[in-house]
Amino acid sequence: MELVLVVLIGILYATGIFLILRRSMVKLLLGIALLGNGTNILIFLLGNIVKGSPPIIGENVNILREIYADPVPQALILTAIVISFGLTAFAIVLLHRVYAFLDSDDLDDLNTPDEDI
Repeated sequence: MELVLVVLIGILYATGIFLILRRSMVKLLLGIALLGNGTNILIFLLGNIVKGSPPIIGENVNILREIYADPVPQALILTAIVISFGLTAFAIVLLHRVYAFLDSDDLDDLNTPDEDI
């Protein structure tokens, strides 16, 4: 299972970097999203995937003696997903505005100092 996730992370990173290096703004946005998803899976993988019980401590127990799931990586990933969703939504609106103004999604067309957006 971990080997499959490592290969998936490599594919997401390679595809994300490839798309970021393209000249299209849509491909740039997709590349950033793929890099974010690859990072989320990496954090999940580094959090030691174990089949265990939830980390709930009873009233009369001082120390957990069983294997339990670590909630910190899951909380970090959930926070990263919410932030990346907001960033992606803002970037899509900004991309739509730029495309409506320039009629192109080429990044080289943005380098026009004589026009104001």
